[in-house]
Amino acid sequence: MATIVVMPQLGNSVESCLINEWEVSVGDTVAVDQVLCSIETDKATMDVPSTDAGTVLKLLWEVGDEVPVKDPLLILGEPGEEISEDVLAQAGVSGDSNEAASAPEQEAPAEEEKPEAPSFQTAASGGAISPRARALADSEGLDPSAVSEGSGPHGRVLERDVKAYLAENPATNAARAQGATGTGTGLGGRVTTADLASPAADEAAAAPLISANADFPGPSEAAPLKGIRKVVATRMMESLAETAQLSYTVSAKADKLMAMRKRFKQADESLGVNAITIGDLVGYAVVKTIAKYPAFNAHLADGTYTKFQNIHLGVAVDTPRGLLVPVIRGANAMNLKEFSAASKQVAGDSIDGTISPDLLNGGTFTVTNLGSFGVETFTPIINRPQVAILGVAAVTPRAALDNDGNVVVEKRIGFSLTADHQVIDGADAARFLRDLVNAIENIDLTVLG
Repeated sequence: MATIVVMPQLGNSVESCLINEWEVSVGDTVAVDQVLCSIETDKATMDVPSTDAGTVLKLLWEVGDEVPVKDPLLILGEPGEEISEDVLAQAGVSGDSNEAASAPEQEAPAEEEKPEAPSFQTAASGGAISPRARALADSEGLDPSAVSEGSGPHGRVLERDVKAYLAENPATNAARAQGATGTGTGLGGRVTTADLASPAADEAAAAPLISANADFPGPSEAAPLKGIRKVVATRMMESLAETAQLSYTVSAKADKLMAMRKRFKQADESLGVNAITIGDLVGYAVVKTIAKYPAFNAHLADGTYTKFQNIHLGVAVDTPRGLLVPVIRGANAMNLKEFSAASKQVAGDSIDGTISPDLLNGGTFTVTNLGSFGVETFTPIINRPQVAILGVAAVTPRAALDNDGNVVVEKRIGFSLTADHQVIDGADAARFLRDLVNAIENIDLTVLG
């Protein structure tokens, strides 16, 4: 008997997933726990294993589709089995879909195909809309509130709901921005701005000028933002638009920091400290400093300022899929070895694409490190709803005067603190950096605390 495999719940905060690639095709035989497809949430990429064994009778989604969690993903059964009407109904597929796919094409007069009604169930939207759906609506010049029904949990509008609305209401972006709906004289019945203007408009006046250089502007490639890149773009803009960000830069002597790293690297392997890096030492010093400044270990959301007792440190990680910020939970309760191990674990899982979505949420302060790229200073953007973020720059040689007035060269490491001025004043940011510099320049004492 045919069975339905659903999109699993991959983390408490995940509501829908984007299909990146199918690993199986119709007719393939799959086993329990065999990978069916790779999917992407708004934070991570991972594989979906099969919860049942059988032959793939039908794939219910295409690559690039956004699938709500717990929705049917594919149908398994016996080889050659005909899918019953009951199973198709449970999967949200019309009963004649298989027959239509296998029936010979009938010759008919050329006629514009009408968009099919969506096969998924919808409910009245309460205004909630997924980031992908909002981005698609914005790119098409569509007011998201025009989509009155959604197929996500509790009527949440998903990307497929926006696509369905656009299919039923074709219009060019420019025309839709002017409030156009319905059909017009454009390709496929699309409403154009010409349909909104006088029919006697002078077409010659609208003719584009032809450039003398036929190669201008040259080859190019355009693609819509999707997946993690789209989420990062949206959140960065929201952060800049909704917070009062101000950055402060300082530097600290790095001689003791580098000396301790060297000692750890040369230590007996049985001590388990060889893998501790400069980044680990800096991160540990940051945690110790945050403990003195609870105003920085906080969230600001919807006018509510929440300070946290425990420090859950977000660590920005460069991955093949884009920027991820996994969280080291309870960092304030760890010693240096535990902190180093946890940092490497979440960073490695993020790069491999195996990080749990739950570990990509809940950070209370974030550290981003571009020092390995030689960056000497930069302005990090706050990871909302957090209220501050610390950027770590490279260790560079600087000219300085010793106690005798001689010019010497010393190695210094740069820091850039961006804080939300809505809740953190400049003097508080300066004191935070002062204590961080002290912790770095006396790292041998900091790691004992």
